[in-house]
Amino acid sequence: MQLLALYSLKKQLILAINGAQYSRHEKYILSEQVSFSSFPDKFWGLGKYTKDNDYESYKYKQFYIYLHLMRKLGHHFFIGGLFERQQLNDVEYQAGGLFDQQQIVGRNGYTVAGLGMSFTYDTRNHAFAPNKGGFAQVYFNHFDKYLFSDYNYTNIVIDLRKYIAFGNNVLALQAYSFGNTGNEVPLRSLALLGGSNSMRGYYAGRFRYTHQMVFQSEYRFPIYRRFGAVAFGGLGDVGNSFTDYSFGDFKYSVGAGLRFALMKSDKLNLRLDYGIGQGNNSGLYFQLGEAF
Repeated sequence: MQLLALYSLKKQLILAINGAQYSRHEKYILSEQVSFSSFPDKFWGLGKYTKDNDYESYKYKQFYIYLHLMRKLGHHFFIGGLFERQQLNDVEYQAGGLFDQQQIVGRNGYTVAGLGMSFTYDTRNHAFAPNKGGFAQVYFNHFDKYLFSDYNYTNIVIDLRKYIAFGNNVLALQAYSFGNTGNEVPLRSLALLGGSNSMRGYYAGRFRYTHQMVFQSEYRFPIYRRFGAVAFGGLGDVGNSFTDYSFGDFKYSVGAGLRFALMKSDKLNLRLDYGIGQGNNSGLYFQLGEAF
């Protein structure tokens, strides 16, 4: 479990609890995220063709709860239930700007809540830093007014990963898809490209739309004692539907990073990554645990 308190010189405040608990023999696995954010952020508009310098600043306050309980059924298969709740308040943005021009759903604040199910097949030999095996998960989360949600829509996520060992080195591969169904998907439920775990080098939300697809790989190797390093790369894009992707429009991300093993037995690493994307996009990330 991680307890996080972050305050930046740009008056960004995040308070969060993130964690995962495993019962004996992994019969049950509970993952949770509970957070409060008061976060000056950036918005480039919707779509895959937005320009680096054409953005607006906006502010919001968000209360967020995410709970995911999985039950092991045997033979590496899990079934799970999800609950998610967002409450967005005090949204401040430029009147007549991108939010108004594109009629962004939820720009005046909202509350949404959803319930869903997950199906997971997990043959990884370690949860934090696997060096062999695979992971496949599909889940959907439906937001509806019977849960006192202001909007009706459904998140659908597909996450596929493979880990291949070459001696002490590891090649990690991931294919990831995030999509939404429904006519009104609010701001903070849209698919976003970038961040510390996917397409590193792009600001989280540099590109937003209803759907996202990402392919990424990472080569991990030891350096000396507790220190290691990685090289990574990825391709990804956003779209208005599953048929809206074009390989020629995909964005790239490349980079490298250092690792320090906090706990060698549990393979829990501190990571420092630097990623570079197209145009003027780049990012430095300091995190606990691997990107995927």
